[in-house]
Amino acid sequence: MIVAVLAYLDALVPVVPSETSVITAGVVASTGDLSLPLVVATAASGAFLGDNTAYFIGHRFGTRINDRFFSSEKNRKRVEWAQRQVNERGGELIVIARFIPGGRTVVTLSAGTLGYPWRRFVLFDAAAALGWALYAALLGYFGGHAFEKAPWKGLLLALGIAFAVTGGIEVARWYLRRRRAG
Repeated sequence: MIVAVLAYLDALVPVVPSETSVITAGVVASTGDLSLPLVVATAASGAFLGDNTAYFIGHRFGTRINDRFFSSEKNRKRVEWAQRQVNERGGELIVIARFIPGGRTVVTLSAGTLGYPWRRFVLFDAAAALGWALYAALLGYFGGHAFEKAPWKGLLLALGIAFAVTGGIEVARWYLRRRRAG
């Protein structure tokens, strides 16, 4: 299914519109033309496999990149800081990043690069992928039901809510970062 492919690719190339495709598939499921559980399962599996691919790319090639491009003292300190953050907040970062376009790619690559234990990564990533797939598919599904006569209005509402949730997460992160700094 195209939803799984887009969810997979989005974990590696952040400009792929996976969330939009899952919301759209949820709208189509609300009309009875697709199975909602199938939409959720394919979106979650695509996201999970994509995230794990990014993890393994980071695990395999990340140290070479760090050694080559981050060898100065200042950059080594940044890498050490990132390592501490992943060790202290790895699960939290993995789950939250799944809902931030682009953030999911950075965090999954970094988790592999920085040696976050794969067994722990898999657990948090499975929860994140399933939560993300449920959120996006149900957003489209309930939006589609609310606008059964004009599904495109439901799609627009679902996309607006998705942008609002993503924006809200970013505002909260900005606020917390600013609060810690000052």
